[in-house]
Amino acid sequence: MKQATITLFLLVLFAIPTFAQEQISEERKLAIDSLAMEKIRDLEKYISIIGSKETPASEAQRVIERATELFMEGSEMGVSKLGSDKINNYPVKEYFQRLMALSYDKVQISWFNIQYISDLEQMPDGKWVGVITIYQRFEGTTKEGMKYKDTTKKDITVYVERKQTQINGRTIGFWDVLLGDVRVAETKK
Repeated sequence: MKQATITLFLLVLFAIPTFAQEQISEERKLAIDSLAMEKIRDLEKYISIIGSKETPASEAQRVIERATELFMEGSEMGVSKLGSDKINNYPVKEYFQRLMALSYDKVQISWFNIQYISDLEQMPDGKWVGVITIYQRFEGTTKEGMKYKDTTKKDITVYVERKQTQINGRTIGFWDVLLGDVRVAETKK
């Protein structure tokens, strides 16, 4: 019995660091929120550049690489259209390639009403997760003058995790923000 108690005590003692939740101070949280919003604004800018028919293909490819770096591996982007309940989800890089290849002669994409809809919550793996909602206005025009317009509400998952890097032989800890899945919540005129 005594041996079992000691074994249980040692298991609990060594498990505590594994399950310890690292808290983020309010000051740090504001800095992380600011970084997340900066990445969302970068994504908005990149999508506008990639989708524009005025952007040379080589420049669009360069921007696709930059935009892909904003995301966690395996993330997907949701796509919808008016008149259909179907939502297609594409790997991020494929989404950008498809955006670049749209058959419209003029494409204009803008975002508005960007806001956090959920506070950061810590997951069991130590990452912090939140959701930012954006509204995307899409307008495509053909040579014949036909227009397609929609406004899509999208929820973007944001992941925050503690990372380390080596600088001049010293290990420095920092918080990193990466984007996750971009899900379509609603599409309307």
